[in-house]
Amino acid sequence: MTTKHEAKLADGRDLFYFDDADSKLGASRLADTRSAEPRPELAEMRLDVLSGEWISVAAHRHGRAFLPPAHECPLCPSHSAFASEVPDNFDVAVFENRNPSFAQVAGTVDDPSYWIEPNLPLGAIKPSIGRCEVVVFSPEHNGSLARQSLTRVRTILDALADRTDAIMRMPGVRTVFPFENRGQEIGVTLHHPHGQIYAYPYVTPNQEKIFASLARHGKDLFQDILEFEQGSERELIRGENFTAFVPFAARWPIEATIMPHRQVQNLTELTGDELEELTSIYSRVLRGVDAIYDSPTPYVAGWHQAPSFDGGENFRLQFKLTSPRRAADKLKYLAGSESAMGAFIADFPPEKTAGQLRDVI
Repeated sequence: MTTKHEAKLADGRDLFYFDDADSKLGASRLADTRSAEPRPELAEMRLDVLSGEWISVAAHRHGRAFLPPAHECPLCPSHSAFASEVPDNFDVAVFENRNPSFAQVAGTVDDPSYWIEPNLPLGAIKPSIGRCEVVVFSPEHNGSLARQSLTRVRTILDALADRTDAIMRMPGVRTVFPFENRGQEIGVTLHHPHGQIYAYPYVTPNQEKIFASLARHGKDLFQDILEFEQGSERELIRGENFTAFVPFAARWPIEATIMPHRQVQNLTELTGDELEELTSIYSRVLRGVDAIYDSPTPYVAGWHQAPSFDGGENFRLQFKLTSPRRAADKLKYLAGSESAMGAFIADFPPEKTAGQLRDVI
């Protein structure tokens, strides 16, 4: 069973340790001995009236760490020569981001219509309330999530479920998105295996598109997708509670989805048996993505969870991974059609990707 310990960093940010079920670590942890530095001002959201989307302007993020040497990695446990963001040894650690795009502020009101501007006024600005956290998968500087033990992967899933539950209760939060950017090609600025959690004060643009599709197709959309993919050429793994597959209309050269068999809105609703199976399938998919080529594959992956608003109960939890890698030495770049118009051109059929992944899973 995963064990959780709560702490504070020198500047007041939250820090949580999640210990593996078989952890040898003690309950007490060293305190953060760094001097408290001023925390950055809250970012602001600006409304793009052409799309109706909010853009968070977080200028303080420009100065964040960028590929530091291993001995100065802010995600490794602190040592005698360098004080990092994690003061003591750990299995999995989660802490408030030092340079957040969204953050909690005193007096935030939990207004369900905070982000809605019906008349799309020019020049609309709102504080970027929400939350940003960093999830460190291992104390080891080298490695990847795919290479972690099943015990550690379960600890990570337990941590994500715990933080989802806590963050969804924070004022102003509508959506909680745990994700991992993997690989320098994706734009990762720290090599240490880690992910992040972003909590937005709105229903995101991608979620709004899904709700539009739910309105057109019907509330059984996710179940219909699941049954359509099961038994197809794109199915990767089918367990008792989850199915992994390459989507029928995959945009990226490598793409994979894991979907629960029952209507589950987020990670907090999964049972112990479901989490046990998900741990295995999640790990197998990640290892398969890495096994396609002789070197690690860059990707963006995340847990898409239901937002908190009327109608959100029809949204089903799903894990989605996408990679721009189209060959051992080639990447897909978002050029004119994809970047400017959002009209994707796939490089080859999703069935081919599924075949590649099945061969190595």
